[in-house]
Amino acid sequence: MVPAFPSQLVHRPTALELMDACTALLEQRLQERLEQPRPRPLGLATGRTMEPLYASLVERLRAWPAPQMQALQSNWLSFNLDEYVGLPCGDEASYRHYMNVHLGRPLGLGEAQLRLPDGVAGDSTAAAAAYGAALARSGGVGVQLLGLGSNGHVGFNEPPCKADVSCRVVQLSAATRQQNAGLFGGDPQQVPPLAITLGVAEILQAQEIHLVVTGAAKASVLQRLLHEPPSEALPASWLQQHPRVWIWADAAALG
Repeated sequence: MVPAFPSQLVHRPTALELMDACTALLEQRLQERLEQPRPRPLGLATGRTMEPLYASLVERLRAWPAPQMQALQSNWLSFNLDEYVGLPCGDEASYRHYMNVHLGRPLGLGEAQLRLPDGVAGDSTAAAAAYGAALARSGGVGVQLLGLGSNGHVGFNEPPCKADVSCRVVQLSAATRQQNAGLFGGDPQQVPPLAITLGVAEILQAQEIHLVVTGAAKASVLQRLLHEPPSEALPASWLQQHPRVWIWADAAALG
């Protein structure tokens, strides 16, 4: 069956080869960004899929000449998709900790450059609104990285989900808490039930989107994404409405 998804599908036999190809393009985008007078911020994701991607990207960037690396550091601004509500930023399961470990410290980036929602604010709804407004003031996302949840979520936009939802507090599904239980001692009940996430609306406003999918566990949902029309039941399917989407998949994810 020919995929209906109007995207560029990039596939490689292994996850390692896929990450190398993906980070080569991301490196190119970062080089281009240095030449732009007012570049739009990066949109970043977390999760197991992104760990080897960030490791490959860091290896590439740390090979840059010192002046270029300094320009990258001073020019960097990114907005992450999401953060758990109520989890202290120093907690090893928080996405703030994840970004510091995998990108911030290796590249010498400050926390003000790696922005995430404030998951410990007294008013989470207000914090979500403030985060969405901060992204809008910065011009919206330029290059957006995404992973794909086993139930089709992107960010923490759980099904059912409309295309016009913006940054907000969400209730995490049982499937998502199970999927993310690894950092919580394997117990999904320890995964915070709420999170702040950028909405599908902010994701679709990005200039370009890169969805990275690896492993056999994602094969079923990837096939749905490639062949089903957009619907609230599969939040990632709204990406079909975007003109510049790359889907990066290894052989296991493609089944």
